[in-house]
Amino acid sequence: MERVIIHMDLDTFFVSCERLMDSSLIDKPVLIGGTSDRGVVASCSYEARMFGIHSAMPMKLARQLCPEAIIIRGNAGSYTKKSEEVTHIIRESVPIYEKTSIDEFYIDMTGVDRFYNSLQLATEVRQRITKETGLPISFGMSENKTVSKVATNEAKPDNQKRIAYGQEKSFLAPLSVKKIPMIGDKTYQKLLHLGVRKIETIQQMDYRLLEKVLGKNGIMIWQKANGIDNSPIIPYSERKSVSTERTFDKDTIDVKKLKGILFAMAENLAFQLRRGNKLTACVAVKVRYSDFNTYSMQSRIPYTSADHILISRVLELFDKLYGKRLLVRLIGVRFSHLVEGGYQINLFEDSQELINLYSAMDKIRNKHGDRSVMCAAGFDARTISRFNPFTGEPPPLLPNRRS
Repeated sequence: MERVIIHMDLDTFFVSCERLMDSSLIDKPVLIGGTSDRGVVASCSYEARMFGIHSAMPMKLARQLCPEAIIIRGNAGSYTKKSEEVTHIIRESVPIYEKTSIDEFYIDMTGVDRFYNSLQLATEVRQRITKETGLPISFGMSENKTVSKVATNEAKPDNQKRIAYGQEKSFLAPLSVKKIPMIGDKTYQKLLHLGVRKIETIQQMDYRLLEKVLGKNGIMIWQKANGIDNSPIIPYSERKSVSTERTFDKDTIDVKKLKGILFAMAENLAFQLRRGNKLTACVAVKVRYSDFNTYSMQSRIPYTSADHILISRVLELFDKLYGKRLLVRLIGVRFSHLVEGGYQINLFEDSQELINLYSAMDKIRNKHGDRSVMCAAGFDARTISRFNPFTGEPPPLLPNRRS
């Protein structure tokens, strides 16, 4: 039986979400990511790409290439909600899917054609997503993941492309070798030194030559160039941890500032746990100094999602960890060992006023945004990033975002 694999990818997802909230951003060059010179571009609009800007580019360089670009730090809470809307539609519509990032999905429709036209079904799912969420989405369809992903990128923006069975090699042949997933800048330069620019050249090569130059990756690249990819669809599963980090514009030794930011980080992650009906049993804190030495410490705790428990443990770990009194470049918080469940009230320690306070604050956050209300202790850190633009880490409770 021929495999039928769909790759769906939301177009410039972060930018599209921002445009739903602010229509003045439509047709403008928009950059999402760290707003300082140390930041990087997490996502950019097609208008910005016309200036040579791309994801993972230093924000300082992006500013130079397009001074008129609109730069937005981003809001993981909004992105998470929209991603969940799309995931819900896909979950309802297809037999098996794999969610590889906040905005990217693989769908296995093998065997569907016995009952319904798989291309028509994929088209209907795409149209429903756009209609119900307002987000543009593209898809590629073929017999495997690699060809479908390449087809999606060729179909963008807001379109679809099907590669018929047996046409994989001819579809890939005229494309640049950079179109092959897993080929980064370094590998691309090595291929250029071999005189390889088009995928067709790789198709005509002996795989042993690529293996000699690139090692085991050479064999994988040769297979992908020839449209060979037997990797299965891995059904979607929830993340087992949530985390956030802050890289400073200027290294600091201000302990009060550091604790205030850690306070706000822990508070925000605790809310993300409660919103996702999750509990954590392990808290970790990370500190990176100006010399780039990085240290972390973690602690096991009874399962909880309560602010007062998690915040106090985060600050306690920081006090134990931060002993060098050196300038700090980055700090981070991570909650792991996640399980399903709501916060269990401690009859001996929790007051009804405290529980009511959590409930009221969460209602405000759900309605007006995850940073709309916060404790005063973390107020000076209210501009902390809602996702990590420096490592590409996704919003909480979602699979890792691709690089």
